[in-house]
Amino acid sequence: MNPALEFTIYYNKHKKKIFNYIFKMICNKIVSEDIVQNVFLKLYSNLKNIKNQGSIEYWLFTTTRNEIYSYLNKKRMKNERFIDEDISEIYLKNDSEFQKELDLREVKELINEELDKLPVEQKEVFVLREFSGMSYSEIAGLTNVEEKTVKSRLFKVRQKLIEKISKKIS
Repeated sequence: MNPALEFTIYYNKHKKKIFNYIFKMICNKIVSEDIVQNVFLKLYSNLKNIKNQGSIEYWLFTTTRNEIYSYLNKKRMKNERFIDEDISEIYLKNDSEFQKELDLREVKELINEELDKLPVEQKEVFVLREFSGMSYSEIAGLTNVEEKTVKSRLFKVRQKLIEKISKKIS
């Protein structure tokens, strides 16, 4: 198969999942888009070296995870915090739609705030499961922990989120 065509197929198939994973871990649209671009540039450069084409998704998520951790480490060293707050598009909607959108954004913001307070290992498991749709075994393979550890972390995250958000909403 033509390498450019093969790359395009992988890009179209995986870009949304990869972006969602990055965005939920970093909370910045521009940086997330940059990381997606870096990941797919690396894929394009390494496509001919990947022996098992069935492991492309695993390769992509591993590379993405490495890029996220690299970014977070750099950010931590600079002691920075970025939050993407692009709500300008909702001002164009009517009042009831506007209010629903604001309410939804407030809940999402609460979830993101609480996710940011969690250890990276717990946040990552939640993001991979809930926003990237990965199975427990896929997450276990990617994060190099046992499947029961993934389930345990996910349970703890869900309990913490329910507890914290219900207190803030009440």
